[in-house]
Amino acid sequence: MEDRAIAVERQFIEALESGRIEAFLDHTQGWDHRRLGLSDADFVGIFESQLKSRLLDLESRRMRARNEGFYTIGSSGHEGNAAIAAVLNTSDMALLHYRSGAFMIERARHEAAETVLWDMMLSFAASSEDPISGGRHKVLGSKSLNIPPQTSTIASHLPKAVGVALSVPLTERLGVEGSLPPDAIVMCNFGDASANHASAQTAINAACWAAFQNIPMPLMFVCEDNGIGISTPTPKGWIGANFSQRPGLKYFCCDGLDLLDTYKVAKEAAHWCRSHRQPVFLHVRTVRLMGHAGSDAEIAYLSKDKILENEALDPLLRSAAMLIEAGVLSAEQILSLYQELKERIAAIARVAATRPKLRTAKDAMASVVPPKLANPRAVKTLGEDAFASLFAADKQSLGKPVHMGKLINLTLTELMASHDNIVICGEDVGKKGGVYHVTSRLVERFGPSRVINTLLDETSILGLATGMAHNGLLPIPEIQFLAYVHNAEDQIRGEAATLPFFSNGQYTNPMVIRIAGLAYQKGFGGHFHNDNSFTVFRDIPGLILACPSNGADAQGMLRECVRLAREEQRLVIFLEPIALYMTRDLHEAGDSLWAAEYVPEREATPLPFGEPGRFGEGKDLCIISYGNGYYLSRQAERELAKAGIDCTVVDLRYLVPLNEAAVCDIAANCRHVLVVDECRRSGSVSEAIVTALHERLKDKCPPLSRLNAEDCFIPLADAATLPLPSKNSIVAAALKLVQGSKKEGAIVIGLEASA
Repeated sequence: MEDRAIAVERQFIEALESGRIEAFLDHTQGWDHRRLGLSDADFVGIFESQLKSRLLDLESRRMRARNEGFYTIGSSGHEGNAAIAAVLNTSDMALLHYRSGAFMIERARHEAAETVLWDMMLSFAASSEDPISGGRHKVLGSKSLNIPPQTSTIASHLPKAVGVALSVPLTERLGVEGSLPPDAIVMCNFGDASANHASAQTAINAACWAAFQNIPMPLMFVCEDNGIGISTPTPKGWIGANFSQRPGLKYFCCDGLDLLDTYKVAKEAAHWCRSHRQPVFLHVRTVRLMGHAGSDAEIAYLSKDKILENEALDPLLRSAAMLIEAGVLSAEQILSLYQELKERIAAIARVAATRPKLRTAKDAMASVVPPKLANPRAVKTLGEDAFASLFAADKQSLGKPVHMGKLINLTLTELMASHDNIVICGEDVGKKGGVYHVTSRLVERFGPSRVINTLLDETSILGLATGMAHNGLLPIPEIQFLAYVHNAEDQIRGEAATLPFFSNGQYTNPMVIRIAGLAYQKGFGGHFHNDNSFTVFRDIPGLILACPSNGADAQGMLRECVRLAREEQRLVIFLEPIALYMTRDLHEAGDSLWAAEYVPEREATPLPFGEPGRFGEGKDLCIISYGNGYYLSRQAERELAKAGIDCTVVDLRYLVPLNEAAVCDIAANCRHVLVVDECRRSGSVSEAIVTALHERLKDKCPPLSRLNAEDCFIPLADAATLPLPSKNSIVAAALKLVQGSKKEGAIVIGLEASA
C-alpha cells in the first residue's frame, strides 16, 4: 500500500476540492455550535488547532526522512482532544499522553504569548532550545500552560494525577498556599490499551476509593479509545463495560470524531467534576490514523479494508463538514487555511532543524539535579513553650536515651510542627502509627488531613506523594517494607526522578520517601519483609538515598533530608533499618550505647548532606559500612582492639550519591580497608566503594577486602542471619586482611569460642 500519511492528506484535500465533504457529516447529532455556547471564532479556532496538530504530524515524518526530526508518534485521529482543552481553564493542570498535540495547541491558543508551533517543532528537532525539555526528549509540556511533561506510554502518570487532584482541596483545608487555585480540576488522558495497565487501574481505583468516602477528588480521567494498542485490538465495548459502573466515578461518553459532541460532553464532564469535586471518566471514541508511529507498517496486522475504513473516519473531515454546513467557513477557505498552515509549519521546521543541539554529557545532565529554590517556604522555629506543649505526651521520652524508632518519631513531630506543608501518607500511618509505631501520635497532633491513611497500594502511595509535591506540599510517604517498593518502583524512577530531567528543571517532585527495610529480623523471612537489597535506587539519576544507623544520626539526617526537599527540590529516600529501630545496646545488655537523647532542632548541630560518620582514629584498619553493617562493625572494632588492631570505622550515611572523596580521604590514612556491606554481593554499593578506592587512590590504595551478604534471599527464624555478615565474620575478615593467613586460624577460633 502507498504511504498512509500521503493517503490521509490527499483524502482530506480531495474531499474539499470535489465537494464530497458533506458525505462525512454525521446528522445523528446535529449540534448547533452557537447553542452550545461556542462562538464562530472559537469554533474556527478549535478546528485550526486540529489542523495544526495534523500538519505537525505530517511534517514530523518529513523531518524524520531528512534525518532532521526524531519522533513520529503523532496525534492523528485524536484531534478531538482540542475540544477538551477548549472547555478547561489554563489553571487546570493537564497530564497528557503522547497523542495530545491538538490539546496542547488549543490550550496555547488562549494564551497570547505562546509560540506553540515553534516550541513543538524545536522538540521534534531535539534542539537544546526546546523550552520544555531542552532537547532531552520530545514531550508535550509547558510550565506556562500548566502541563507537566510526560513521557508515559503506559498511563504511569495517572497515580500522580490522583495526588494532584487530592491536593487541590487539601491545600485549601490546611490553609497552605498551593500552586493551583482552589477551583482547579486536574485532567489526565490515556489510551484504551493503557487503561489495562496496572498504573491506570490503581489510579482509577484509588480515585474511586476516595470518592466513595466523600473525599474531594476533582479529577477528570479522559480515555481516548481508538480501539487498538499498537497491534493488539481492544475488545469492542470493553472500556465502557469496565468503567461505566464504577462506584464513585461519574461516566461520560462522547464521539471524539465529532468536534461539537466532544465539546458538549467534555463541557458537561468538566462542570460536573468542578462543581461536585468528584472524579469523572470521559470515554472518547477516536481512531488511530497512519499507524502507531512513522515506522509502523499497519498492513502487517490490519487488513487493507480495515485501514481504509479507519481513514474514512478522519475527524478533520467531520470538523470541516460541520464548519461548512454551519456557514462559518467555505471549502475554499478551509483549503486556503490548510495550505497556509502547511507552508508555515514547513518553514518553521526548516529553521528549527538548524537550531542548537545538546553537545556534551554535561549539557545533557544539567537538569538531572533540580535547581535550588530562590525563596523556599518559611519555616517556623519552635520556642521552649511551644516545644513543651507539642511534646507534652512524650515527656517520658525526653531528656534520656531512647531508641532510633522513637527518635525518628519525635523528629517527624517537630518537623511537622515547623513545616505546615508537610503531609505524611501511607498504609497504617494514622492511629496505628505504622507497623513499627514510628508515626504514632502524629494523627492526633496534626489531624487526618496531614497524616493520611492510604489504601494498601504502593503505587497509589507514591503517586499520591508525587502529585501533592506538584501543588506546594512537602510529602513524606511511608513504604512499609523495602521489598514493597518493587510493586511501584516506576513511580520513583519513571515519574518522580525523571521529571526535572525532562522539564529542564522547571517541574520537580520534592519529597522524602521513608522506607523501613534491610535485614537482620528473625520474625520475618523470605524476600518480601526481610529484604537486604536497595540496588533499584542506585542507578536512578538525581535521587538521594540516606540510611541512618543510629538515632543520634537519624535526627540530623531526617532534618537534612527535609531541607534538601524543601530548599533544593530533591527527591530523597530515607531508608530506616528495621532491626535497629528498637536497638538500645551495643556491647552488653543495658549499656545504652546505641540509644540517644532527642535534641530539639534549635539546639542541634546540623548534619550536612553527604558527610560520613566516623568512629576511632586507628590506622591499622579502616572499616567502611552503613546501617546494620556499621552497628556490627562497631561491635567487631572492640574485638579487634583486643587483638591489637586499631580501627577507624566509617558510617557512609548517604548511599546515593556516595561521597567518594570523603571516604577515600579517610581510607588513604589507613594501612588496610575492609568494606562491610549487608546487601548482596552482586549489585551492592560495596562494588562502587571498592571501585572508587581503586580509581581515586590508584597505586596508593591500601590492601582491601569486602565482606557482603550472600546472593540469597533471607530465610526465617535463626536462619535469617546465615547469609549475612556478622560480628564474627567481620572480625575474621579483618584479621585475614591485616595479619595474614598464618595466624588467622587460631585467633578466629578463639574469638568464635568466646562469642
